[in-house]
Amino acid sequence: MALLAAKYGPWALVTGASSGFGAEFCSQLADEGFNLVLVARREGRLDELAHLLETRCSIQTRVIPVDLSTRTFLPAILRKVDDLEIGLLVNNAGFGSVRPFLESDLKREMELLHVNCRAQMALAHEFGLKMRERRRGGIIFVSSIAGLSYSPPWSNYAASKAYILALAESLWLELKAYHVDVEVLCPGRADTEFVSVAELNMARANWLARIFLAGMLPGGVVSESLKGLGHQRVVVPGLNNKLTALGVSCLPRGLMMRLAASAMGSVQPEG
Repeated sequence: MALLAAKYGPWALVTGASSGFGAEFCSQLADEGFNLVLVARREGRLDELAHLLETRCSIQTRVIPVDLSTRTFLPAILRKVDDLEIGLLVNNAGFGSVRPFLESDLKREMELLHVNCRAQMALAHEFGLKMRERRRGGIIFVSSIAGLSYSPPWSNYAASKAYILALAESLWLELKAYHVDVEVLCPGRADTEFVSVAELNMARANWLARIFLAGMLPGGVVSESLKGLGHQRVVVPGLNNKLTALGVSCLPRGLMMRLAASAMGSVQPEG
């Protein structure tokens, strides 16, 4: 893994960098010698993380506070990185919603699509063009185990992750001839802010939910992702998630959807 920066280029851009998987990607990539562009909404957190990594790893950083759900996010990012060679793009930013579709707020569900789908697609297109021209680079898309086992009551969220899974797998083959490595990471629940943002009520989790949503540490998830980059098209970290993926491939889709619906229904927000 120490050769990643030499293979792909000197700078990595990580979205959703202020917490969770994004902050962990920044930490592990800094340890490998990448300079970092940190993208998220919370400027204070980005500044703190950037200072920490600059001091610990003797790297350069740039902080770009931007909301990926807005129309103007892409020009705001491109202005700040125009002089940099972004060798690795980590499309990590995203959030979830676990409510019956018709009971959800439409504005919030549209924002979810903008962040989870539009932003990842636009950034991959913009930086993928440059990587193709240089004939080197890497793109990591962060999807979810939900993209494999979609069901209510997180229909729109799961659909957004299925889109990312389909896009990333297609780009894996499309860009392979240009020496651009593409990977899609499909984690399950981890010790991140996802649970609080999605308002999951883990205290009510049934036995299926406890299996389906067994937590992992972000460090292990990110480590598996970076080890798989250039070798695996899809990375599913953790035994429980691998068993879920196996169930999706082996069990009838209707049955798998009902099992996932039972699990997620038990942890959806009250009211």
